[in-house]
Amino acid sequence: MMISSINDVEHIFFIGVAGTGMSALAQWLAGAGKKVSGSDRYFTPGTYNDTREKLEAAGIQCFEQDGSGITPATQLVVVSTAIENTVYEVQKANTLNIPIIRRSALLALIAKSKRTVAIGGTSGKSTTTAMLYTILEQAGLQPGIISGAGLVSIIQQGKIGNAITGKGDWLVIEADESDGSIVQYQPEIGVLLNIDKDHQELDALLEIFTVFKNNTTGRFVVNQSHGLAARLSQNKQYDFAIDANAGAGYTATQFAQQGLQISFSINGVAFTMEQVGRHNMENALAATAVANSIGVSLEVCAKALATYTGIYRRHQVLGKKQGVWLIDDYAHNPAKCAASMAACQYIAPKLVAWFQPHGYAPTRFLRADFVAEIAATLRPQDEIWMSEIFYAGGTAVKDISASDLINDLKALGKKAFFVADRKEFVAAAKPHFTDDCVLLLMGARDPSLEQYAQEVWQAL
Repeated sequence: MMISSINDVEHIFFIGVAGTGMSALAQWLAGAGKKVSGSDRYFTPGTYNDTREKLEAAGIQCFEQDGSGITPATQLVVVSTAIENTVYEVQKANTLNIPIIRRSALLALIAKSKRTVAIGGTSGKSTTTAMLYTILEQAGLQPGIISGAGLVSIIQQGKIGNAITGKGDWLVIEADESDGSIVQYQPEIGVLLNIDKDHQELDALLEIFTVFKNNTTGRFVVNQSHGLAARLSQNKQYDFAIDANAGAGYTATQFAQQGLQISFSINGVAFTMEQVGRHNMENALAATAVANSIGVSLEVCAKALATYTGIYRRHQVLGKKQGVWLIDDYAHNPAKCAASMAACQYIAPKLVAWFQPHGYAPTRFLRADFVAEIAATLRPQDEIWMSEIFYAGGTAVKDISASDLINDLKALGKKAFFVADRKEFVAAAKPHFTDDCVLLLMGARDPSLEQYAQEVWQAL
């Protein structure tokens, strides 16, 4: 049975439902009135699981990963890229002749059922998705959202925070290029924020984003300040830029940051946000360009963004202790790390940044870029610290260490330090803190980083 529309199915089961991407789709479908259930290897009897509790509160029945949740009544089984065919539940679904689709294919079906805005690019997707949702919500359009990160405003309502079904016509989704799934979406509006070397080489990314552009049924909006993205422009009047000479329809100027707040103007209208960094002005500009092009006034955009509270682990300010501001961030590629560090330089005279790279292959692939971007960003008084590369398992050739990057940075005369075990980082770095500095923690893919940030806060 081929499923061509989300209306073809009622009973949907997710294998690995606690994952960020999967839980968002499960919640969206439950909100749309579907009968949704799922299993996860993290669900074990008698053990409390926060995600499970929130999924069940959203009306999603949760099972252990033992096959008991899949029955002849199940009409569709959804798997993430991490689920292999050897998993017992996949085999059970095959035995029962239940169609199995990947998460990205399901998201494409959902996107087809709504007026969808898909946000693509190497950096800033989750933030721009959240900002656009916030604007459309303020404008009374009752939008939906499917995001790769939880919005603080939704988390505060006791939810996971990465999905809202929305009663209106519009749905804002984050379109991920890292697994190539972006080529499956056919949004009404496609947005391209930037193209930077991350998981793949630039020419491969350009190819993927070109398909994304061609699949967009209405407007394709690009960042004219980003050379590679600008190549895919369809109509400059819908594009955005932080460069007044780029000829884009939407331009942001007069950027200023004071402490943890930024201000700027878009087409002459003043904006103020409780966020940091020039990159957040650019994300806000992208969201505003799209919202304004579908009829939301710039004044309403500004009013909405003044209330925007951010997303989880994106420059999350944990507080100030002993003169040290502690900020936790998801930065994990060279461009993101540089932008994250630069944003902190407005907050205090000294920055101590700590980074845990993830994966041996990505670190090897991006070594020169990490060194160049970080070196260019550090001021003479700033420091970069790294702990050993996070290893998620599998067959990896461990022929590179974070200490190699640190040695490269030292050779460029930068204040760079390596502490293999992150448990020893705070003790080692403490003598380097001043009574007015920022401690920035950066890293991704490692589920224990949130807990680590709390441990650092305790140790300060």
